[in-house]
Amino acid sequence: MYHIVVIGAGQAGASLVAELRSQGFAGKISMVGDEPMPPYQRPPLSKGYLLGEITLERLFLRPERYYVEKNIDLRLGARVSRIDRENKTVHIEQDVVPYDQLVLTTGSSPRKIPSQIGGNLKNVFVVRSLADVDLMSPFFEPKRKVLIVGGGYIGLEAAAVAAKLGVQVILIEQSERILQRVAAKETSDYFRNLHRHYGVDIRESVGLERLKGDQTVSEVELTDGSYLSVDFVIIGIGILPNTSLAESAGLVIDNGIAVDEFGRTSDISIWAAGDCCSFSYRGMRLRLESVPNAIDQASCVARNLLGEEEKYQPRPWFWSDQYDVKLQIAGLNKGYDRIITRAGTGATTSFWYFCGDKLLAVDAMNDPRSYMIGKRLIEAGACPDATLIGDPTADLKKILKS
Repeated sequence: MYHIVVIGAGQAGASLVAELRSQGFAGKISMVGDEPMPPYQRPPLSKGYLLGEITLERLFLRPERYYVEKNIDLRLGARVSRIDRENKTVHIEQDVVPYDQLVLTTGSSPRKIPSQIGGNLKNVFVVRSLADVDLMSPFFEPKRKVLIVGGGYIGLEAAAVAAKLGVQVILIEQSERILQRVAAKETSDYFRNLHRHYGVDIRESVGLERLKGDQTVSEVELTDGSYLSVDFVIIGIGILPNTSLAESAGLVIDNGIAVDEFGRTSDISIWAAGDCCSFSYRGMRLRLESVPNAIDQASCVARNLLGEEEKYQPRPWFWSDQYDVKLQIAGLNKGYDRIITRAGTGATTSFWYFCGDKLLAVDAMNDPRSYMIGKRLIEAGACPDATLIGDPTADLKKILKS
């Protein structure tokens, strides 16, 4: 029987196997995951789940019985040690499993700090998996003190949850400002003010020198020479694509597992989707770290596995929840040369990224209308009138129609 093996049981892997079955594929499907849980949502881990608002069962993308009903061989808590391209097999624990087509949805892993500066001490956490959050959750108690290293979205989301639970939060960012790698100064300023309103101590242009303690971290030395006493530390300094299996198999690696416009790797029998892979987009090799990309790209690859020749068309969009603010991002802001602010009332505002006359991206805070219309304008390659965008009295729908 024709056999498709999927390595990685996250959002991309789960979306791919579901699409295969929905498209009528009747062959054998095996999906291998190294965690003991069936595929689950990751974004709520550092928000609703950590706050106790979402139960474990609600995290699951589908109930475990779904995989039984759809005749999907779900291997959990299993590691793949090797891909044998010549014989078209994968080594899973003690088993050697043949495949006709192989898909890598291996995701990504958080960057960690070296053990030489204290990264191996206890009470030092990252936010990526269910196990990570279960380990750190008992520390989120009032009056405790946490140091969060990294002012990206992961660090800021963790800071928001900690502050809401009464934890004393200090967040450091070695760049000049939080969100510097991913957002304009205006967005950085917005979220800096938001967090400071809730009592978060944000320190920019300050890095981590070392963690100190006897097995358990108790003190932190920063690059500005200051020292802090802390109860625990959260590291949020980005993620890296999981490419070791692909690399050891001799596949081309370029900012992740390199795939073509259809999702194929350098081996015509091996495909990839999600955080682990990169693809060509507007003259650059791009890797999108987002749930929508994982779903859309995996679904496209599934259809191509069944004989379609569908080119993947990414529609970049992202979101982040912090306190009572929902940030929605449409597009990619790379190459912008000006920002147009569309002010709203209260916490509602949006920042529109332009390169010349062309709209590249929108950051919308509690402003779903700006987000949705901005997204449609970007997908259309539009050049809307920036003066009208910046006029809060102007009707965005008319701008879209024009």
